[in-house]
Amino acid sequence: MVCRYAGGMASSYDSLRLDQHLCFSLQSASRAFSGVYRVLLKDLGLTYPQYLVMLVLWEEGEVSVKQLGERLRLDSGTLSPLVKRLEAAGLVRRERSARDERSVHVRLTDEGVALRERAVLVPRRIADATGFDLDDVRDLRARLDRLTSALDAAASAESAEPA
Repeated sequence: MVCRYAGGMASSYDSLRLDQHLCFSLQSASRAFSGVYRVLLKDLGLTYPQYLVMLVLWEEGEVSVKQLGERLRLDSGTLSPLVKRLEAAGLVRRERSARDERSVHVRLTDEGVALRERAVLVPRRIADATGFDLDDVRDLRARLDRLTSALDAAASAESAEPA
């Protein structure tokens, strides 16, 4: 089978080229982001996943581990070690809920609150590193949000179909 592809004729196997996969472009961009974040977050003593946890806590103040996992799209096996390391660093405190002992809540310590002031320049430096203007960033984020929603819906539909 031959189909029109990238402005010319191409075989159906061209769709299997690595550079034609959106997921690889997203993965490559993610790894590039990680490299920039690694440098910027080093002074804060945070890894990128720890920074994400802190962002949620700076926004919300206190959340359950379950809510944190939902916001960050992380399972408890990944999230628990992150939170434990942040607690060991003195940035957060974990406490069992008085209403439901199965629920663990995470909140910032005074040191975690203070770290926010040092982190305030990170988003601007990341934005500068992209070379995008504010409208480009907003547009890309909106497109990625739509992509995520569409992929979540497709995954749900696939998992709901009988095998």
